[in-house]
Amino acid sequence: MRPFYLAFRVMLLLLIVPMGVSAKFDFNANCLKAYNAIFSLKLNTARQLIAAEKKLNPDNGIIPLLENYVDYFYLLTTDSKVEFDRLKQRKSDRLDQLEDQDSTSPYYLYAQAEVNLQWALIRGRYGEYFTAAREIKKAHGQLLDNQKMFPAFILNTKGIGLINAFLGNLPDGMLKSTLATFGIKGDLSQGIAMLDRLAETLPQSQYEAFFEEVVFYYSFVLNDIAHSPAAYAKTMKYTAQISDASLLKAYLRALVAAKSSHNDEAINILMTRPTGLVYQPFPYLDYLLGAAKLNKLDYSSSTDFSRFLQLNKGVSYVKDANLHLSWVALLKGDNAAYMAFVSKVKSSGYTYQEKDKQALNEANDAAPQKTLLKARLLYDGGYFSRALDVFSGLNEADFAVGRDRTEYYYRLGRILGEVGKDDEAIVKYQRAINSGRSLRYYYAANAALQVGKILERKKSWLKANSFFNLAIQMKNHDYESSIETQAKAGLKRIEGN
Repeated sequence: MRPFYLAFRVMLLLLIVPMGVSAKFDFNANCLKAYNAIFSLKLNTARQLIAAEKKLNPDNGIIPLLENYVDYFYLLTTDSKVEFDRLKQRKSDRLDQLEDQDSTSPYYLYAQAEVNLQWALIRGRYGEYFTAAREIKKAHGQLLDNQKMFPAFILNTKGIGLINAFLGNLPDGMLKSTLATFGIKGDLSQGIAMLDRLAETLPQSQYEAFFEEVVFYYSFVLNDIAHSPAAYAKTMKYTAQISDASLLKAYLRALVAAKSSHNDEAINILMTRPTGLVYQPFPYLDYLLGAAKLNKLDYSSSTDFSRFLQLNKGVSYVKDANLHLSWVALLKGDNAAYMAFVSKVKSSGYTYQEKDKQALNEANDAAPQKTLLKARLLYDGGYFSRALDVFSGLNEADFAVGRDRTEYYYRLGRILGEVGKDDEAIVKYQRAINSGRSLRYYYAANAALQVGKILERKKSWLKANSFFNLAIQMKNHDYESSIETQAKAGLKRIEGN
């Protein structure tokens, strides 16, 4: 946060909190410093400030909320299942502490909802879907009740917007079915609208101190849930107002840039990110840097993947990092190293993340065709002209019937679509569908999804509907849940046209 606004924010926050008994929720200067430290990923600094607050104001209801924020970001950055199992025991104690606070404060239900929602988001990473669903239901009810009692307390819309967006685009599975049992549904567009409005208005309001948190969740929704084409512009716009000393800012910017064809920018952000012992270790950033480098065929990326594997104590991206290392070896012509890394994909890590599941599938398959692998990486980095050049002088006959030929059609379709040749892209996509719909690979299903999106842009509603449904109908392939979710979102967008 910008330090020269600190005194102003403290004054405003003090105006928010009613006098008398509700002063038990005292978001004072010390708590605000701790909150700011959390959202810069200076977690040890935050812990020290919270400990000082405990000595001065042991009954301050903001303390358990801040402690939960620390645990939440600690678990996000470490990705440790062991630490998750240890720390989740603290949730009930924190809720007990919050329930003993002043029930006439707008922070009373809000803080409890935050604790429930944060744990639900973490649990989803480890498959604890039933408990996560109950926590989401609880948080949603608490926020709606708080909104009725304190309609001017606009922070309620942060959680409500996040829940709407999250549930509105949730893939079919245990969590979605459990939430449906509880009668909870979401609306992605409504959730995005709430968060967008909050990001716009918060800096001019008395709740400006919470701006970074809103931007964090909003970027997550746009990038990971909605797969919105506006994710890059919105994230860059709002994070520009956050201090460059924030490691969380660097993470958000790099993640969104890497996923939106701004690969060189992602590399620069990660190479110049704030460092030092004051920051929470975040090995995933090394993985992200390695992936961005490899997307431009920079084989020094192996150093970054190796650093990630050395420092990482978590359960995610281990298989995928080893898969990327195998690709580096393959492209360099080192077949022995390729096989060694493929073996590590199979023997190490877990499959909580979809990327790790896919990495294991690929490790159990034949080695990728090198030309297709190069095109795939360059496409993912947004280097579309270079990706197209990879296929120069080649045609379908140069690729084996089955997996490789289907991928050839699919890759060309993706690249042609990005360089504005939609009609040619549709032709390639249709060939990918025809040759790959009976295979277990995702190329045919995602080709159908992409054709649906092109036709949607062209306002050819009936044809778009047909291809979105085709993407849904194809089963038992990689990324099935993600593709189906996006196709259903497409059907919802064109509904009524």
